[in-house]
Amino acid sequence: MNPEEIFRQITAALNQAGVRYMLTDSFASNLYGTGRATQDIDLVISATSDQIRVALGYLPPTDFYYNLQEAAQAARLKSMFNILDMKSGWKIDLIFLKPDAYHQEAFLRRVPAEVEGVPVIASTAEDLILAKLDWARMGESLRQIQDVAGVLKVRKSLLDFPYIEKWVQQLGLMAQWSQAGQFADMD
Repeated sequence: MNPEEIFRQITAALNQAGVRYMLTDSFASNLYGTGRATQDIDLVISATSDQIRVALGYLPPTDFYYNLQEAAQAARLKSMFNILDMKSGWKIDLIFLKPDAYHQEAFLRRVPAEVEGVPVIASTAEDLILAKLDWARMGESLRQIQDVAGVLKVRKSLLDFPYIEKWVQQLGLMAQWSQAGQFADMD
């Protein structure tokens, strides 16, 4: 299955079940920064256990693998679970929306976009930057910092820096923000 088909099926299932979502990580980076190849789709979702069970029911079991018990546990713990496209190996990570102030605000700011010719709802560029800085802090991932630098290079004049800097301070992401800025200034 190609990415367009996967996006169509996943977003249709979520929409039919009334699950609000937000595209983030690599595909969102490709929207706002320098592209990179991936076989991983990351979606932040706001859903109950029942909604996610209904959404998963819309996915053909011959095409997609998932574990309903893991999905229900992820809903309770506000963590994540994944779906695997068994034909292509694509992985779809469904990340339950965290209840803290930053994640709630980021979810409210999501915007319409298009990926692989499919209309989706995506993270803003600013919130993608903040998410990647946070992931870099948790996993000390240079790839996340490079993605942030790519967004800075492409969209620098369009970004809401006061918003980014407010949350960088509040979330304790100064070291990662500084490192991303250094990467963006290289060339």
